[in-house]
Amino acid sequence: MQVLAGANGRVKGPALAEAVGSTSGFVSQVLHPLVREGWVRSDPGPSGGYSLVVSPGEVSVLAVIEAIEGPTLSGRCVLADRPCDETGTCALHVPWMRARSLLLSELAATSVADAVVLEEVS
Repeated sequence: MQVLAGANGRVKGPALAEAVGSTSGFVSQVLHPLVREGWVRSDPGPSGGYSLVVSPGEVSVLAVIEAIEGPTLSGRCVLADRPCDETGTCALHVPWMRARSLLLSELAATSVADAVVLEEVS
């Protein structure tokens, strides 16, 4: 989304893949959910390509992660491969839930545009 935000017009799949250091197939796979969400437009054909439909300030990093990877809540225990619930919680349940909540809050409060600025600063 960062590359598309900085582009002037449509970006072809191979050019986008090269810009992000990946393959065209992987880029297409990752962009499909972003197209489905209505954030990216995909125009097929020789004059086609990908373009950003929304402002990068309108979409949070968390929304992008969840669009591509699915919901972030796994319901699994951080220490054992079992469901995590309020009954029979592990020793790390409370601190893990607090840390997870803070992480998700930060990702939700960080827009794609903010991530570009943060990347330029570091």
